[in-house]
Amino acid sequence: MRADDVVRIRHMIEATESVARFLAGRQRQDLDNNEMLRFALTRAIEIIGEAAVRVSPETQNEITQVPWKEVIGMRNRLVHAYFDVDLDILWLTAREAVPALLEKLAAQAGDSIRIGISGVPGVGKSTFIESFGNYLIDRGERLAVLAVDPSSALSGGSILGDKTRMEILSRREEAFIRPSPAGRTLGGVARHTRETMLLVEAAGFSVVLVETVGVGQSETAVAEMTDLFMLLLLPGGGDELQGIKRGIVELADLIVVNKADGDLAAAANRAAADYRNALGFLHPRHPDWEVPVNTCSALENRGIEDVWATIERFRATMTDNGELSRSRAAQALAWLWDEIAEQLLETLKGDAAVRQRIAELEDAVTAGRTSPRVAAHALVEQFWQEKGKQ
Repeated sequence: MRADDVVRIRHMIEATESVARFLAGRQRQDLDNNEMLRFALTRAIEIIGEAAVRVSPETQNEITQVPWKEVIGMRNRLVHAYFDVDLDILWLTAREAVPALLEKLAAQAGDSIRIGISGVPGVGKSTFIESFGNYLIDRGERLAVLAVDPSSALSGGSILGDKTRMEILSRREEAFIRPSPAGRTLGGVARHTRETMLLVEAAGFSVVLVETVGVGQSETAVAEMTDLFMLLLLPGGGDELQGIKRGIVELADLIVVNKADGDLAAAANRAAADYRNALGFLHPRHPDWEVPVNTCSALENRGIEDVWATIERFRATMTDNGELSRSRAAQALAWLWDEIAEQLLETLKGDAAVRQRIAELEDAVTAGRTSPRVAAHALVEQFWQEKGKQ
């Protein structure tokens, strides 16, 4: 699958799910009385059709389970269905391609090595990925980088600057870089990162890097979707290790001290020794793997080869002892329950009766007249009562 087709299919999935969210629990009058909703719905439908019609014939022939002719004509069918006031048909039509598409992709995915990367601010994650990615491509690998940018807690906006910071890598045909806003997703990883991993693996990318937001307890969610978790640190010695939460250090399968160049080269070696000593007090994540501490200079492209050799050694060890397959199975279960929780929440929020009650309960909670737990129980109880009447 071509890299540009990966982008188009990703747009199809995101827009399709947007349509489903727009329609969840809404009636015809909701659309008639909300011009912005109608505009957003129409635009999402257009994106689906525009993306599908640009998917190459080769990819369409490869993913035969998707009804491409119907999807390409989806915009006209959806608009027609809307004016016929058949919201059920509209909702089902918007969702029909996604399950078949993901089912097909899942069967073709899984051959890549999935690497999560996190690190303290200023450690040079983008510079490291630029150097590491170019090294891998020169070795004949195809690389996908899913770089998750931080989002503003106030506006929800994000910088999405990782691609611009990887100037050389972003121009190489063998690389696919997908910056995504983290939003409010716990774990610093965009909700659809897992699906995007399926896409790029099905497209033949042999190495998938997931760059997370900063370092903190929430970022440990990346460990649930990758094979190896790499923690980048600065040449700051033991004092810096004290500033990093223990949980994320315990999740690391590989620690790399970056910026081991110039005046910091000696400091980086001392820091690496400090980190090795500190790791002796922590329980290893895998019984057959002692977490190594490497040094490198992404700026000068030194030590990158050793980092890749360590990753290959990790993969071989985890494959031989069966830990890799067990980890992938655990990741699939984690994804399952995350999706169940997310879809249940969307269904709850999309229920018309619940939406009418939400404002009342939110006011009661903010005013201190009731507790969040009592309000949540009341809302869920009402939801199940309404469902029982149907």
